[in-house]
Amino acid sequence: MSFGFGNDFRITVFGESHGKCVGVVVEGCPAGLLISEEELQQELDKRKPGTGLSSARQETDAAIIMSGIMDRKTNGGPIAIMVMNKDADPSWYGRNRAIPRPGHADYTAYVKYAGFNDWRGGGFFSGRMTAAIVMAGAIAKTLLRNKGIKVMAHLVQLGKVQAKEELTDEQIEVAAPKSLVWCASAEESSLMIGELEKARAESDSLGGIVECRVLGLPVGIGEPIFNSVESIISHGIFSIPAVKGIEFGSGFRLAGMRGSEANDEFALEGRKIVTKTNRCGGILGGITDGMPVILRVAFKPTPSIGKGQRSVDMMELQEAQIRVDGRHDPCIAVRAVPVVEAMVASCLADLMIRAQKIARIDGEGKREDNCKGMSKAEDKREYKGEAESRKSSKNDGDNLEPRRK
Repeated sequence: MSFGFGNDFRITVFGESHGKCVGVVVEGCPAGLLISEEELQQELDKRKPGTGLSSARQETDAAIIMSGIMDRKTNGGPIAIMVMNKDADPSWYGRNRAIPRPGHADYTAYVKYAGFNDWRGGGFFSGRMTAAIVMAGAIAKTLLRNKGIKVMAHLVQLGKVQAKEELTDEQIEVAAPKSLVWCASAEESSLMIGELEKARAESDSLGGIVECRVLGLPVGIGEPIFNSVESIISHGIFSIPAVKGIEFGSGFRLAGMRGSEANDEFALEGRKIVTKTNRCGGILGGITDGMPVILRVAFKPTPSIGKGQRSVDMMELQEAQIRVDGRHDPCIAVRAVPVVEAMVASCLADLMIRAQKIARIDGEGKREDNCKGMSKAEDKREYKGEAESRKSSKNDGDNLEPRRK
């Protein structure tokens, strides 16, 4: 059993949907990295419930930094951040805890943990846990941004409505955050909203597809065979609740092409080697080729719906009916957009550190900057104290050595 993920940049999540809090511990982040609490909060605000076409659960999701950051800079130790659960209501789950909700992990968790699992809103199987992923991703995105790397995502499909494929990176970066459904195309955004409202009015839900693009990655990131870029990102992405599929570049469409159609031919832009197309999604042999990394993630419809469904009473071993009441997203994929960004950023931060493209000490946090508040007299006293300590240690050591004749 593991609640941690990553190697050199490792994240460990804790908490439950209806417990006291949800949090994350980040290990391996370079010391001296300047962390903006405002940007951290902005990332959390992108996915918090109670806004737009999402769950009515009202959570402020105010980030509480517990350790690892001092004077706005990382100190080299584990970074612990959490948000409190202030609007949890487990009453419905208590009344129906013996009847597993179709599409949820209620039954499998009950069997795996012999009935000791947290049944309140799915416990740590809940989408609420993605708040922890976003907090870790905020730190990873800062690391990547300092290297000129951008991670952006948007919704390209909701139900049967698909966005235009010819959207530019600039359009996505500017338009997607303004849409209630994170769709960068204004026309399709309106259609998606209409589709979503219709499903919610019918006590039903919808699935969707999130596309993520990463710009500015250097050539050579990735560790074949089992730690390729696709392997690591896929592992992380499938840790997000409700994910059922992933593809890179042209993905499954490549299966219907000939090699002459699928191959990305090389070319020169000045003295830089590029590819004319990007059907491979910026990855060759599990290693980045310098082109944008592009992936798409499929989310199943929200399993919690108001329609009556068949289930089983696990205590009585009798078939039963269940209709899920409560506050749920009509489409998980909408609020998953910043979660996909965060997870991809965390995976790439791990691979960048492993490739020694990110130093263990951040260049922005030099020691002399941290000592600006120390007076020269204090600095001299500190140096003098260290010198005397070294002298004392040397003398003590001399006294322990046998005198030579």
